[in-house]
Amino acid sequence: MESLINFAEEQQPSPVMTNSWSKQEAGKSEMPKYAGGFVLVHAGAGYHSESKAKEYKHVCKRACQRAVDQLRAGALAVEAVTAALVELEDSPFTNAGMGSNLNLSGEIECDASIMDGKSLHFGAVGSISGIKNPVLVANCLLTEAQKGKLSAGRIPPCFLVGRGAHDWAISHGIPPCPSEKMATKFSLSAYKRNKRKMEMAEKMDAGQNQEKKRRQSSENENGSGCLDTVGAVVVDSEGNVAAAVSSGGLAMKHPGRVGQAAHYGCGSWAENACNMNSYSAAVSTSGCGEHLIRTMLARECSAAMQSEDAHQALLEAMQNKFISSPFLVSEDRVLGGVIVLRCCRCVEAQPSPNIQGAMVEFLWSHTTESMCVGYMSAQDSKAKTHISRLPPGTVPGKSLAIEGGVCRLTGIVD
Repeated sequence: MESLINFAEEQQPSPVMTNSWSKQEAGKSEMPKYAGGFVLVHAGAGYHSESKAKEYKHVCKRACQRAVDQLRAGALAVEAVTAALVELEDSPFTNAGMGSNLNLSGEIECDASIMDGKSLHFGAVGSISGIKNPVLVANCLLTEAQKGKLSAGRIPPCFLVGRGAHDWAISHGIPPCPSEKMATKFSLSAYKRNKRKMEMAEKMDAGQNQEKKRRQSSENENGSGCLDTVGAVVVDSEGNVAAAVSSGGLAMKHPGRVGQAAHYGCGSWAENACNMNSYSAAVSTSGCGEHLIRTMLARECSAAMQSEDAHQALLEAMQNKFISSPFLVSEDRVLGGVIVLRCCRCVEAQPSPNIQGAMVEFLWSHTTESMCVGYMSAQDSKAKTHISRLPPGTVPGKSLAIEGGVCRLTGIVD
């Protein structure tokens, strides 16, 4: 199905990614049905311990399978990407939904967003409590917005936060879940451990040695507090793309803090090909929310995908728009990661002129120590998973890793 490549930041793109197909004019009315579609998911950019690698990979496989089951049943990209996110949120090993990080007050507040590349509608929730699957609320906001204006000509919301988001979700049939039931032994123990560290730090001078010890401890913990956002990007059988993202936020965050997972252009982005764009593109991000918000990384990476060479474009975007961004010059380390999917409608030499297809290029890049991803097409029997790690000797937050591959989907024009 796909060819996998891997290169460090100073390397040139692999020729395996060269597109030998000719792009057709975007926006033609005669659209083929491709063979099912494709999904790429991530379980956070941060630190993934070898001891829990099996669990991280397993949840990515399940998320891919959930999305592909939807695609095979004829679902559109938005439905499939939502299904993948529900699976990721339900895992106790991810920092989203169940088992999310606790804030300073010992409560769970989640962020999530979703974007439909076909309609360009966007739905998001921030700092929401008492809802097991925040992505369902974000998806419901998107769906309701697509129905048009409310009574008396009111504009429907696309982004709700806090208690208002919770009450809106309940009124639209999404069941509540007590926050205490969303916490796991894993997240509770991480909260108690982090709280003790904070109390100790406040009693001691923040000297260089103490700071170094705290940083090393944080980087080597195996808890969910070391991970951030989870997400997915999908292309369906009609060539539509969608992206989604969900997060419990930073460990010990201030109550009411909203991370990049809910911010427009920062956590997720999706656009179908149109007259202005030759490629359809979908992006989901992860990492330090404040860094991703100040750089609007999701939208920046999507825009970069309109360049001919996807690998080089993403490499330059991560280097110039993120690590070296003028908006982050005060940061010692810039931490984040992205998954990117782009596709175009193509023609390949075939005996029959009505056989067409799509080339899907999928990439991931991160400046954190590691990033766990999974991917699968509807033509595959099972998902592939991978934990990407920075090259040996490189410094997290100052260097990056980038990997990816190609999937070709064929279809027939009636």
